[in-house]
Amino acid sequence: MAYRTHPYTAPGKTAYGTEAAEALGLDPGRVLKTLVAEVDGTPVLAMVPVAGTLDLKALAAARGGKRAVMADATAAQRLTGYVVGGIAPLGTRQPLDVVVDLSVAEHTTVYCSAGRRGLQMELAPDDLVAATGGQLAEIGAG
Repeated sequence: MAYRTHPYTAPGKTAYGTEAAEALGLDPGRVLKTLVAEVDGTPVLAMVPVAGTLDLKALAAARGGKRAVMADATAAQRLTGYVVGGIAPLGTRQPLDVVVDLSVAEHTTVYCSAGRRGLQMELAPDDLVAATGGQLAEIGAG
């Protein structure tokens, strides 16, 4: 698996993924945010482009569940071991299932947090899915 890291200065407001795309001069469709949700009470990481939002019904369907809700920031940090705005899909404190939006297939490489605010990791979508043991599904909206 080939990857590259890209440090940047993060203003640290609230739209961390959008800030990363702007700071690195990237198409926001290639930069993924890693969101912590729960499907029928089971935590899962959902990765969607920063330009869009997570479709919770689609996430529940992708995981074979009935209902998905967003985890609050405290739970997200406790489950992953990362701060909000720096949640990476790899190396989480607790192993979590990962669902990656199908839109990643449109790009040769995508970007996601490398574990802290101000650091993005660039890799091929297939490598991201393989490294996380994730699944591809249409979970993004907008």
